[in-house]
Amino acid sequence: MLEGLFGNKSAEKVMLSIFINGEIHASAIAQQHHTALDPIKKQLERFEEAGFLKSRIVGRSKLYKFNDQNPLIKPLKELIKIAKKNENFNNEIGLL
Repeated sequence: MLEGLFGNKSAEKVMLSIFINGEIHASAIAQQHHTALDPIKKQLERFEEAGFLKSRIVGRSKLYKFNDQNPLIKPLKELIKIAKKNENFNNEIGLL
């Protein structure tokens, strides 16, 4: 559902995973969605460069989370919340 908003499936997967988990590394996102790691890493880098995400290094992992200093993050989280709720509703009634 969010693919149209974010432009591609990798972007949708990244945003949903960060929304659900709060903070996460690229390989965990790839594992959750049974997808390749490279497109996830590229999308994380794009979102970080755009100021939507920020990262920190913990051991050998780079963890990403929303950049709450960005004024668009609060409305973005609301959109994701609404889309996720709508997706769950559509799953329940058999539309997805």
